[in-house]
Amino acid sequence: MKGYLQNQVERCECRCIHQERVDTAKDHALPEKENERLAALFKAMGDPNRLRILWALYREEMCVCDLAQFIGVTESAVSHQLRQLRQLFLVSNRRKGPILYYRLNDNHVSALIHLALEHLREDP
Repeated sequence: MKGYLQNQVERCECRCIHQERVDTAKDHALPEKENERLAALFKAMGDPNRLRILWALYREEMCVCDLAQFIGVTESAVSHQLRQLRQLFLVSNRRKGPILYYRLNDNHVSALIHLALEHLREDP
């Protein structure tokens, strides 16, 4: 019964379509490709370990070994996560001798995280 009541609260009491609002939403909708890329970005940032990696890289660049030690997972697992983050242009890397250092790709990545934290920390 609780699910039914909750469903009723989140719905209109009558069915009416405001076509002008629907049309405006369609006119301003993101292109499908952009929508998919944005969803992939949020999905990537939605994984706790990937978010820990991004948070650690906010302060300074780190290598895979450092990140694995910080998170408490294998270097292989971190490499896999970094590959996904790099494909989404959230992180980039540079090699210094035998060591491959990772860093946030740009300030937008840290801004996204900080904006989300600001939202979460607001009083309800």
